[in-house]
Amino acid sequence: MALAAALLGVCALADSAAAQAYPSRPIRLVVGFAAGGTTDFMARLLADKLRDPLRQPVLVENRTGANGALGAEYVAKSDPDGYTLYFTTAGVAAVYPHLRANPPYDPIRDFVAVSLVAFNSTMLVVNAAMPANSAVELAALARQNPGRITIAITGLGSVSHLGVELFQSAAGIKFQEVPYRGNAPAMTDLLGGQLDGLFGDGPTVMPHIAAGKIKVLAAISRRRSDVFPDVPTFAEQGFADAVADQWAGVLAPAQTPAATVAKLNAAIHTALSDPEVRAKLAQTGVTPAPDSPEEFTQYLKDEYSRWGRIIRDKGIRVE
Repeated sequence: MALAAALLGVCALADSAAAQAYPSRPIRLVVGFAAGGTTDFMARLLADKLRDPLRQPVLVENRTGANGALGAEYVAKSDPDGYTLYFTTAGVAAVYPHLRANPPYDPIRDFVAVSLVAFNSTMLVVNAAMPANSAVELAALARQNPGRITIAITGLGSVSHLGVELFQSAAGIKFQEVPYRGNAPAMTDLLGGQLDGLFGDGPTVMPHIAAGKIKVLAAISRRRSDVFPDVPTFAEQGFADAVADQWAGVLAPAQTPAATVAKLNAAIHTALSDPEVRAKLAQTGVTPAPDSPEEFTQYLKDEYSRWGRIIRDKGIRVE
């Protein structure tokens, strides 16, 4: 018994020493999307500012494919030592697993939540010539012209796609959904008058709103964006069920030690409190929102459950 107790004590000391030593080498922050996009921009900005509090480089690694799922699967199968992390989005962590019969990862089982990072406003914008200045007015036009108003779908199962579905359901209307391979070609057609509207994130729509080339009608987030305080939500305009928060956060493989998660969480809070970081995020329509591992865990579970219910109810599937 004495020997067993001594061995347990040695193991506990070893675990404590390992936790205190972390991190002792560079950390990889995996992004499931290509370099240059909004998600990649946020991840690189965060990674750069994590260097000081963690005293180690944090290197962004882009592992693209399957709308972020390949990167998530890779991290889920990595060693739970705190050196391989995933910069997730709402679509990857809460939506995608419900769209596949056999998803390659389970966001609740295969990861531990480190921290929410930010909210990125997704807004409904329309061609400047569209005779509607609110979601209510657009819904009225859609009722008068069923199936004739064109709205872009820039990725099946994306938050922007689901935003279209939620608005149509909440308003009892039907748009003509037009598929595009990404936001860029859809925005080109919107500016050129070949498309009536789209759901776009802050970086995509901000410069065109500022130039008066498009009109913003509503935000599909739960609350108004700090960056766009004058843009009302769909809920404020009477469409209570049209809510689709676009958020980003950091996940680690399941079984990552709690002490390691706590160090990472504290470092993320420090990084996101930097005025330079906050200013750069604000310029792209992004609001920092770090929280605790416990809070992010609950938020992730709530989002995963909510999107599962919505996707099942609407029979949305991506094959």
